[in-house]
Amino acid sequence: MKPLAGITILDLSRVLACPFASMVLAELGAEVIKVEQPGSGDETRGFEPFAEGPQGERVSGYYMACNRSKRSITVNMRHAEGRAIIRGLAAQADVLVENFPPGTLKRRELDWPSLREVNPRLVFLSCTGFGQSGPYAKRKGYDTVFQAMGGLMSLTGERGGGPVKPGLPVADLTSGLWVAIAILSALRGRDATGQGGFVDFSMLDGQVALLTIAAARLFALGEVPPRLGTEHPGRVPTASFRCADGRFLHITCSDQHWLPLCKALGLEALAADAGLATNAGRLARRAEVMQALDAAMARLTRAEAVAALDAVDVPNGPVLALDEVVADPHVQARGMVHRFAHPALGEFPALRVPFRFEGWDDPAVARPPLLGEHTEEVLAQRLGYDAVRIAALREEGAI
Repeated sequence: MKPLAGITILDLSRVLACPFASMVLAELGAEVIKVEQPGSGDETRGFEPFAEGPQGERVSGYYMACNRSKRSITVNMRHAEGRAIIRGLAAQADVLVENFPPGTLKRRELDWPSLREVNPRLVFLSCTGFGQSGPYAKRKGYDTVFQAMGGLMSLTGERGGGPVKPGLPVADLTSGLWVAIAILSALRGRDATGQGGFVDFSMLDGQVALLTIAAARLFALGEVPPRLGTEHPGRVPTASFRCADGRFLHITCSDQHWLPLCKALGLEALAADAGLATNAGRLARRAEVMQALDAAMARLTRAEAVAALDAVDVPNGPVLALDEVVADPHVQARGMVHRFAHPALGEFPALRVPFRFEGWDDPAVARPPLLGEHTEEVLAQRLGYDAVRIAALREEGAI
């Protein structure tokens, strides 16, 4: 049995942050019923990149990356019968998660006060860009907006250069993790009180909460951290270095690693300099230390540098491209790349949830649903609708 077996999540969300959260919970055992718009579905069904099947079918890789292991139903929430379906399913659910602009579900009488009346044990999580309150509550935003306003871009980029966004939609993905944490916390609270509740999550709040050690620097020293590329503002040497073959190796060095690092790279003069024995001394002479390491690493191939540093237990790691990551023997040995069977694509790879349990079944990778694939099944099983009623709802445009 998986840890979340028996939990039902009604997922009204679209795009990335919340679908990513509900996928994690689905692969941990929750039953996730994804509600999609008839005809079009989640917007990401139309997002690149597309995988092509043998008959020319095109399936969004974006959608598949964050909607595995769910059941899909189509419901038109603008239709009275569609809203009745949502209320009926919410009455049986443990969790409802949505990411509509503030006020959208209130206008349809599907907001927390309305659904609490039919299910006081419901955990209702609303994920919005800026939250339900505050001067920005009605503003719209995307991942990069929250990276910018949340401070992440100001910290990312080369020394002296402009702000840079990371290569992944960090605000969306970390918001998904915050959402999963909030849902699990609210369910634990419900276990204790017997009552559900409303969770207001702001993606901007989520980014601000991640500032942690950068904010600590501001709070402790009054210093706004500069952009330093791959260097660390408080530890020297910690950075990525170009090797003789053009590849990059990242090194993280603490005081206990300093002398072994110097030995491995033939930096005897630095090793003998008592002023560099501590991180404080190396911070004060950052440019000198980094120049010496740049020169030393440029004489070695990446493989030679890895072998030399591993021999003296200095933490290091090659900067890998994505194809190198998924082929890495350790990543493979940990089972991080699985495959699912898709009806249009056949076997297709996926990245698994990174947990291993003892005492429960581990998360398993299942395929993402086809649009509306489970509509009839869910309406029949959960709401008792018969085939005639379901056909009529489809004819009316409610599903």
